[in-house]
Amino acid sequence: MNTSTDTPGAEETPPATPFHDLDSYIALPRVGGLTLSPDGDSIVVGVSTLNADATKYLTALWEVDPTGVQPARRLTHGLTGESGAAFTADGDLLFVAKRPTEETAEDKAKPALWLLPAAGGEASQVATRPGGISGVQAARTAGTVVVTADAMPSATDEESEQAIWDAREENKVSAILHSDYPVRFWDHDLGPAAPRYFAGEASTQDEIELRDLTPDAGKHLIEAEADLAPDGSAVVSTWRVPLGRGAVRTQLVRIDLADGGRTVLVDDPEAEFLTPRISPDGQHVAYGLETITTPERAPEVSLWVCGIDGSAPRRIAAEWDRWPGEPVWLPDSSGLLMATDDDGRSPVFHVTLEGVVTQVTDDAAAYASVVAAPDGATAYALRSSYEFPAEVVRIDLDSGDVTALRGPVPRPVLPGTLREVEATADDGTRVRSWLALPDGASADEPAPLLLWIHGGPLGSWNAWSWRWCPWLLVAQGYAVLLPDPALSTGYGQDFIQRGWGAWGQAPFTDLMAATDAAEALPEIDQTRTAAMGGSFGGYMANWVAGHTDRFDAIVTHASLWGLDAFGGTTDAAFYWTREMTPEMAEQNSPHRAVAEIRTPMLVIHGDKDYRVPIGEGLRLWYDLLSSSGLPAGEDGSTVHRFLYFPDENHWILTPQHAKIWYQVVSAFLAEHVLGGEAPELPEVLG
Repeated sequence: MNTSTDTPGAEETPPATPFHDLDSYIALPRVGGLTLSPDGDSIVVGVSTLNADATKYLTALWEVDPTGVQPARRLTHGLTGESGAAFTADGDLLFVAKRPTEETAEDKAKPALWLLPAAGGEASQVATRPGGISGVQAARTAGTVVVTADAMPSATDEESEQAIWDAREENKVSAILHSDYPVRFWDHDLGPAAPRYFAGEASTQDEIELRDLTPDAGKHLIEAEADLAPDGSAVVSTWRVPLGRGAVRTQLVRIDLADGGRTVLVDDPEAEFLTPRISPDGQHVAYGLETITTPERAPEVSLWVCGIDGSAPRRIAAEWDRWPGEPVWLPDSSGLLMATDDDGRSPVFHVTLEGVVTQVTDDAAAYASVVAAPDGATAYALRSSYEFPAEVVRIDLDSGDVTALRGPVPRPVLPGTLREVEATADDGTRVRSWLALPDGASADEPAPLLLWIHGGPLGSWNAWSWRWCPWLLVAQGYAVLLPDPALSTGYGQDFIQRGWGAWGQAPFTDLMAATDAAEALPEIDQTRTAAMGGSFGGYMANWVAGHTDRFDAIVTHASLWGLDAFGGTTDAAFYWTREMTPEMAEQNSPHRAVAEIRTPMLVIHGDKDYRVPIGEGLRLWYDLLSSSGLPAGEDGSTVHRFLYFPDENHWILTPQHAKIWYQVVSAFLAEHVLGGEAPELPEVLG
């Protein structure tokens, strides 16, 4: 794969597309997040670009014209980037950034709250916390703001808290004494500080004085989702409840901003609560409810509405066989908008409070960050698919017409085309997939096939992913199959239940049926195939390796291997015990079939992965070397490979490591699928 290495005296040939060159690919700007001003006249999005030495992404805030007339313009130019944009009622823009000030040197700066005046001028720092600020919300009709910030449990005031942070840093102390669960989450350690909510009043001129709303929060607000009332009177938030024996669940609480009083709005011992959203008239709260799983019963997600005091909770659209997405109120509080997984897409739906569901958009795309305009006739969102990354669009809620606005980033040219493939599973169930085909693939020149299995497993291949980008492999000549097997969302509850607690059954046979359907196409070379996946997709890659020899190579990233040991080591062990009994875990564990693995495997794992701990990758690697059906050569060599990232987590996020990931994957596939010599690799060999 071309890595843009300069040769003295040689003219550099530009790549056919950004996907033909990894340096060009990682340099593509990435759009994320969308915020609309209260008057509807300004949209702000984040745009992430490479820093000067191409070692990290920095996010700047850009303004997009909702009318589509004016070009996008950059608003912030911080050297370390910005995040968490929110408009005040007066139209000033709040955001979080880590910048040095006259009082704080660059190496001591913490993420703080900054304000960019609507009238113009420079941004100023308006609020700080000793441990930094991670997020902000602003009331739509009042000057109230609420920030989320980590706080030390033993601190009595800001001065004592600063002293604790300083002492830990000066003494190089990183130890954490835990008395409850969890102790880490996805990719970061929890404690000793934990998130709290702080409230204040925004002003263009003055620093915001923050007051602690949740001094007793402990770990209750870890990964919490919250909404601030339009008049600034209260916050409605999820709240973690410890159950003992290492288990937790959530309830929905209302926190009064006047005195910090907290009341439970809704509680259900059999459910978790998601994304509460307060109606513009301040009278109701919409929220998602996810049932707590059992080994026999998959989760079910439903849409609910209750009074702002928790009264009269009721399920909305109970007959709708889809998992509702994040609710967004219409400005007159008459109904909700939401993007929801549906048949390999994620359209915008309108849901009335009477439960009538109407699909608004009908293109083959996935929508996110949906916001309703003040006129109630228009919405804005980020739209993407596997044909293009996220872009800013305007949606006519009456007609469903979608218009792309003049965003900060154009669509990149692709090295191929996208189509759909349908198959029929063993039990008669329809299984659909996306298939990315390289330019020029035909019956005369069929392309090798790469089966790419999604993670989750409760998810869908429906939106653009910078991390899992099929077009980089399409540019190498592969056709990439992106199937949604059993457990995928967007196909109804029964489709999820088919694979629940039986990962090695319907999900596996669905994947094989999808592969059969793709291989039957004239553009596909069924004699050259590979399979790969990450997380649950990595689990399935491991299962595939032990249950079929049909593939020439298998790539498994951040994958589950021995389910007998995995449960207690993952960051949310209580969830795992709800999903599988020990007997089910044993029956569905890929490690039991290691002797049947006769396909070359590339194992990839990050040491900082807390969701699928590194022990899974280490055990898989040793088992492949010692027990797989591919014996070592006479010199003790192996065809298997292990790509290890000491400083990465569940995802490989830093640009140069992502580049190495694709280089090694491409080289491994070229060697075993294309039958040639492996291309040269960077110096990553152990």
